[in-house]
Amino acid sequence: MQPLLESKVIAITGCSSGIGRAIAIACAQHGATLILHHLGTAQTDTDVQSLLSEISKEHGASPTSHIIIGCDLTSEGAAEKIIETAVSTYGRLDSLVNNAGICRFEPAAAVSSELLNRHMDINYKAVYYLTRAATSQMMHQGTGGSIVQISSITALFGSAGLTHYAPTKAALLAMSKAFAVEFGRHGIRYNCVLPATTPTGMTSDYLSDTNKRSSLEERVPLGRLGRPTDIAGPVVFFASDLSGFISGEELLVDGAASVNYQ
Repeated sequence: MQPLLESKVIAITGCSSGIGRAIAIACAQHGATLILHHLGTAQTDTDVQSLLSEISKEHGASPTSHIIIGCDLTSEGAAEKIIETAVSTYGRLDSLVNNAGICRFEPAAAVSSELLNRHMDINYKAVYYLTRAATSQMMHQGTGGSIVQISSITALFGSAGLTHYAPTKAALLAMSKAFAVEFGRHGIRYNCVLPATTPTGMTSDYLSDTNKRSSLEERVPLGRLGRPTDIAGPVVFFASDLSGFISGEELLVDGAASVNYQ
């Protein structure tokens, strides 16, 4: 397989588990040098150290070929810290994948201001600041780049219990289009990947309800829920030169569930 990301430096947020972990592995498989971000807890650090060992073992790279950075993305200066770490270590940044996020199911009447603000801070504001910081660096480099946002199918379609979450993911679509127009002349591309419900640690409680899971599976013409690896492939595509003339777009990854009118 011809590596699609050879010699590219890519920062990925939220790599400790789930979709972020799968994205990191896929990017490593395609030859990228990685900045692996995690929340900064003891557990997420252990998880990312395990990820780094897996990548190094599977692809023969030294553990020092990639770097780990742990921090809360809502903390002051977190965005700049991640971008500056990439540049000080590798000299540049070619791609940013904004994967980190939270999703807690809650009826609208029970959504507190704290819960709403937490979703907005992590799912939108942190992504905005990272996108802006990465854009500034890519403009300085003068070589263009690719920024990929992990949005959600809920950005386009309604879902009960997610009135506080879905708008944060919809905001990423509008934000990426605006950035694509404002900074396209610098050769920087902005695209969104929209997964349907994917079995991860974040969705485990919701999917533990067998009736809910069966209902979701029955709606998917391909006959199953998506896997984290199903999301990783489109991210590799958007980060690679294969998508060099695609910007301001969103890609649904849902097994055709959204077009199933049965």
